[in-house]
Amino acid sequence: MTTTMGSEVRVPFQPSTRYPDPAIEVLDPAFLKLRLFSAGVEQLASGCRWAEGPQWFGDGRFLLFSDIPNNRILRWDECSGSTAVFRAPSNNANGLARDRQGRLLACEHLTRRVTRTEYDGSITVLADHYQGKRLNSPNDIVCARDGSIWFTDPLFGIAGHWEGAPADSETPWAVYRIAPEGGALQKMIDDMAAPNGLAFTPDERGLYVVESRAEPHRRIWLYDHAADGRLSNKRLYVDAQGPGAYDGIAVDALGNVWCGFGSSGGAQAAELDGVRVYDPSGKAIGHIHLPERCANLCFGGAKNNRLFMAASHSLYALFVNVRGAV
Repeated sequence: MTTTMGSEVRVPFQPSTRYPDPAIEVLDPAFLKLRLFSAGVEQLASGCRWAEGPQWFGDGRFLLFSDIPNNRILRWDECSGSTAVFRAPSNNANGLARDRQGRLLACEHLTRRVTRTEYDGSITVLADHYQGKRLNSPNDIVCARDGSIWFTDPLFGIAGHWEGAPADSETPWAVYRIAPEGGALQKMIDDMAAPNGLAFTPDERGLYVVESRAEPHRRIWLYDHAADGRLSNKRLYVDAQGPGAYDGIAVDALGNVWCGFGSSGGAQAAELDGVRVYDPSGKAIGHIHLPERCANLCFGGAKNNRLFMAASHSLYALFVNVRGAV
């Protein structure tokens, strides 16, 4: 069942009636073991202005995702297939995650902060300033096994009224780490043009970070990640090598990287929009074609083998033959 919300654009979608779904493109034979022959792309909801930040809650069998310009977080329910408003206003929330205790973490553009929702529904501010200066607009977020919280902080939310409110930047765009147990806010990376999506390797010995405004092409970098949080050995993981652009990313249990992908318009837009999949060496092995540009994605479902994709106006899903890294 596809749920529509509000009066915004509702993208027409016709699921494939044949298997394998032609929307799932095999770029390399290695992708065949990740593709389920008898599973196709599904549209779960539509009617957003800009869908982002999906996060699965297995204990409740639901998914939360952000609709940034509409200033709300939405909840898709696996049991009923329905979608409803979870929080509004959301302070133009973008990236969502869970901490090691299962609490919701949110990157808020409007308030320029990272928050945690407690079990009773109250809000705790985890970060909003660095060395006395306001953050820009926290964007994407992950929580490591040691409880540390990592987030990116580009300028998107202070660039205008659409996803936040216009304001002057007080700090360079950066990647930050909140140390475990409510520890200090640490600046970890400050040499990227608009850091965006980020994800750990399955063993957490590596950290991927998307540089979403890199020139001439968008890139993803890989760092060595030490047990104490230190990063080292920055190297290029993959270069888009053309008009394609990366946004949010997710890693599966085998170390493959699933990237929200799309173009900025033009003749190639339709063929680029969707999810591009790379093996651990950075080789493109698959592409999931969607009718919209995909902003962010996550693994979830009862077996952690369902890929949820927040793409422009809609939420899509696909069962795959691999589980998400945990």
